Amino acid sequence: MPGARIDRRRVLALIGASPLFPHLASAQQTWPTRSVRYVLGFAAGGATDSLSRVFCQKMSALTGQQFVVENRVGAGGVIANDAVAKSTPDGYTVGMGGIANNVIAIGTYAKLPYRPADDFTFVSGLWQLPNILVAAKDFPASNAKDLLALLKQNPGKYNYASAGIGTTLHLSGEMMKSMAGVDVQHIPYKGGNPALMDLLAGRVNMLFDNLPGSLSAVREGSVKPIAVTGRTRSPALPDTPAMAELLQGYEMTSWAALCGPAGVPADMVAQINAQTLKALGDADLKRRFEELGATAWPTSPDEVTAFRASEEARLLPLIRAAGIVPQ
Repeated sequence: MPGARIDRRRVLALIGASPLFPHLASAQQTWPTRSVRYVLGFAAGGATDSLSRVFCQKMSALTGQQFVVENRVGAGGVIANDAVAKSTPDGYTVGMGGIANNVIAIGTYAKLPYRPADDFTFVSGLWQLPNILVAAKDFPASNAKDLLALLKQNPGKYNYASAGIGTTLHLSGEMMKSMAGVDVQHIPYKGGNPALMDLLAGRVNMLFDNLPGSLSAVREGSVKPIAVTGRTRSPALPDTPAMAELLQGYEMTSWAALCGPAGVPADMVAQINAQTLKALGDADLKRRFEELGATAWPTSPDEVTAFRASEEARLLPLIRAAGIVPQ
């Protein structure tokens, strides 16, 4: 009938705007259309904070929207992770879900306020950051091969410091002890910096540290670099071997992933992942990550989800074997 013709485009626009069709409305949008909150469980100024800010700055530049870093410090990242898990699954609250708060915390907390396998949408990997084993300048071994031989010949004589019980630094030492069959005492500190100060003062023999924490001391020659804990050597210290070169299968990497709460729509996950991969593929971001000792780690959502699960299966037995009692 004349005058009864339906304007198809207008109808589709009205349907998309209707609260009865939220999925169609979201599919027509391009993420992000407003600022994004990035929740981080570690203090400003540290390596994790610095890497997060490099990433968020690049995301802001790519998308034209602000990515605001919110530091919610405490409980090894658990407080921040819980805030992400309980946020609205609309793609506008994301966070750094890494090995500390999504794997190790399972074995070190008697009751977590969230379930890492069920309460998050993992979007992509962000970076891989190895730890490093350094020794005092007067330590009788200067490389990993001589170190392991020395420890085998002198069970219980030497010690290593870490930033605390249950950290990747502590587990780096426990993995070395288990795989090499050596006896070395663990001395936990409340943070990497106090441990490094005691190493420099000669009060401890060795230190497992995040690579950025000891990088300046290594370059200044005030400590001996023994080995990095990644699967391969670090671009930041190419002459320092990986422990895996002597202990096949050894790997302890402080990895980070981008995640949101469970239930983020699949189309939005795909959009966030696409923008994240662009950021992580940027040459300037890669360079700035490497200056901090890290390597960009772009993945698909399925890949990072499967990786987290594999890390849980790999590391929980080590945590139990180390005698760490959940608190």
